[in-house]
Amino acid sequence: KLNIGFDTIQHGIEGLVYLLTESSKLMISEVDFQDSIRVLGFSDELNKSLLQLYLDNRKEIRSILGELAPRLPSYHSLEWRLDVQLASRSLRQQIKPAVTMKLRLNQNEDPTAQVLQTDPATLLHLIQQLEQALGEMKMNHCRRIARNMK
Repeated sequence: KLNIGFDTIQHGIEGLVYLLTESSKLMISEVDFQDSIRVLGFSDELNKSLLQLYLDNRKEIRSILGELAPRLPSYHSLEWRLDVQLASRSLRQQIKPAVTMKLRLNQNEDPTAQVLQTDPATLLHLIQQLEQALGEMKMNHCRRIARNMK
């Protein structure tokens, strides 16, 4: 009926969905939304219709996106134990330490447990990497990104 190809209609709908979902994710203001669609070259009437569509549906789109987001496991508790092998039949004097951890997680209200074992050197390296990542989260650039992700 429209005398337009299937691909053109599909790309148009995908573009509209992308525009509305990304705008809703970032909760951009009316002015920012208008600036974003102004570069597309649509008429003023169509721009106003898109703005009204965005304003009417952004909260519903955000709630749907929140429901579709994967549910990641959350921390519950951690038990750990340090095991040291002091000798064996073949080696009378050896020190072989190992850290065994039992990590309990909650995923969708279902408790799960993971048992992990590592040597102290690897554990120290992991701690340093995590501390470095936490330090980077305090930087202005990361704060700005985290603020926009909410």
